[in-house]
Amino acid sequence: MVRMPPIAESATLPTTSRRSAAPAWLVMLLVCAGQFLVVLDVSVVNVALPAVRTGLGLSELGLQWIVNAYVITFAGFMLLGGRAADLFGRKRIFVVGLALFTLASLGGGLAQQPWQLIAARTVQGIGAAVLSPATLTILTTSFPAGRARTRAIATWTAVGAGGGAVGGLVGGVLTEYLSWRWVLLINVPVGALVLTGAVLWLTESRQGAARRLDVPGALLVTGGLGLVAYGIVQTETDGWASASALVPLAAGLLVIAAFLAVEARAKAPLMPLGLFRLRSVSSANAAMVLAGAAMFSMWYFLSLYVQNVLGYRPLQAGLSFIPHSLSIVLGSKIGPRLMNRLGAKTLAVTGAVISASGMVWQGTMDVHGTYLGTILGPGILMALGAGLTATPVAAIATSGADPADQGLVSGLINTSRQMGGALGLSILSTVAASRIEAGHGAKAALADGYGLAFQVGSGVLLGSILLMLLALPRRRADVATG
Repeated sequence: MVRMPPIAESATLPTTSRRSAAPAWLVMLLVCAGQFLVVLDVSVVNVALPAVRTGLGLSELGLQWIVNAYVITFAGFMLLGGRAADLFGRKRIFVVGLALFTLASLGGGLAQQPWQLIAARTVQGIGAAVLSPATLTILTTSFPAGRARTRAIATWTAVGAGGGAVGGLVGGVLTEYLSWRWVLLINVPVGALVLTGAVLWLTESRQGAARRLDVPGALLVTGGLGLVAYGIVQTETDGWASASALVPLAAGLLVIAAFLAVEARAKAPLMPLGLFRLRSVSSANAAMVLAGAAMFSMWYFLSLYVQNVLGYRPLQAGLSFIPHSLSIVLGSKIGPRLMNRLGAKTLAVTGAVISASGMVWQGTMDVHGTYLGTILGPGILMALGAGLTATPVAAIATSGADPADQGLVSGLINTSRQMGGALGLSILSTVAASRIEAGHGAKAALADGYGLAFQVGSGVLLGSILLMLLALPRRRADVATG
């Protein structure tokens, strides 16, 4: 499950012109509904993956692109979406993003071929990247600074956490009693209702100063990441020395290098490289890439294991993940309080260690696993650790930045987590598929493959822990815990 970390509000906010002020509760309802759909769609698909594979004839490795197509475009276009909202108007971009997301959901739900579903998920990710930043900026421009705005942002954050938490259960219910297609089609009536309300009641606002959109930057970083992920996937069938793997890997690295060159010269870059001269920003984002690479895949492999190996029905799978979801919400909620006592760096390392211990434990899964002995304990540890880690790493990333860059840096840390998660899923899926193929796809081989993915993931997370210990700022004064 992927959740949005807290995003700091900008130090200076533009004025908002209103034709007629909608009730505050209605503005809150509309934008939070939009954010709920975005976050829900990251996790709701996981439980439906076995049914999707059967319905469309996807391979073990091809299945990951149902997730990655959404996550890569979501991460690659998120910062661009935030800037578009400032330039063209928050309401307009909210409506455009939600319309694109809703139409892509319809296309995905009606897909008859794997490429059609992957294309729809790609467009969904772009719509989500346009929509999500607009939801927060509408809130910060609709509520006055102080307690009202703080409550609004807290509600927005809680809704995001709730969307990620209930995704498994919603996906299980829809897949069990309707079809896997409804994990996408459910967005259509909800999206249409929210879209109508947004057109009728939201008022427009935009930033006064003109800003350029770094479209080339967004296209380059998304394309580069996608090529690298594709190259990693090809290594499983053709090997690391094959042209089918090396060519996309090399091309992806070249495209990412081109992205860095464009960002260095752009007047209004998507990712200002100067920010990475700050130790807090560079170290926190590097740690989050590694942590995201390890933690993001947890729900993916658990969903496959409980259904393909243990024989759970989709609804049973969704219900089995409720303690995991509650654990990640609990970790996110108690994280700020613990951060005040322990310090951000200590809490980040502690959370990552807890999650890594759960991954090591989960890596022992086999074909004879049980819910209490194999799923519940390690799952709670992994989820709790993930919840405890996200907030302090985000706090460290923003601690050394200029107040005017707080929102941008917060967006960067979320982008780093999503990009790390996409690459991590590609790597770990390839690792798992190689073990499964060696065992000719039997249930025991499936369990071994999924277990190996968790073992390798724990190693990646240990790398993140080492980086945190060596590179994150140590002094409490470096991080405002509030």
